[in-house]
Amino acid sequence: MSPPLRPRGQPPGAARDAAASPSRVERAQQSVGVSLLGRDYRVVCADSERAELDEAVALLERRMREIRDASKVVGNERIAVMAALNLAHDLLRARHAPAAGERAPADDTAAFAIDDTGARRRISAMRASIEEVLGGQDKLF
Repeated sequence: MSPPLRPRGQPPGAARDAAASPSRVERAQQSVGVSLLGRDYRVVCADSERAELDEAVALLERRMREIRDASKVVGNERIAVMAALNLAHDLLRARHAPAAGERAPADDTAAFAIDDTGARRRISAMRASIEEVLGGQDKLF
């Protein structure tokens, strides 16, 4: 029998010791059931993060329903990928936006201007491209 794997830099026996005596963080975790578009999942969550998990599930469920109802995307996995991409985009945009009360530097002002019509056209084109790419995956599932 081969020895158990351990993270790089961890001394021999540390994995065994960690398994024998779980840390306070591990003891404070629990398996929680969540439901997204009628499908149940189990996730491990720290007791102290349960409220954030519930909030994240509600946000993801809302986004997934919006995508399902507004597009031709079929299948929970595809809808989840689209929701994840949309949420990641929102996060990145928020990270790059100036903080409240701050103004963008004068030479960067044009970078924050949004052409609503052009943006909608680009979003539609991206959605069509994603649906086209994901459409060929019917044979995989």
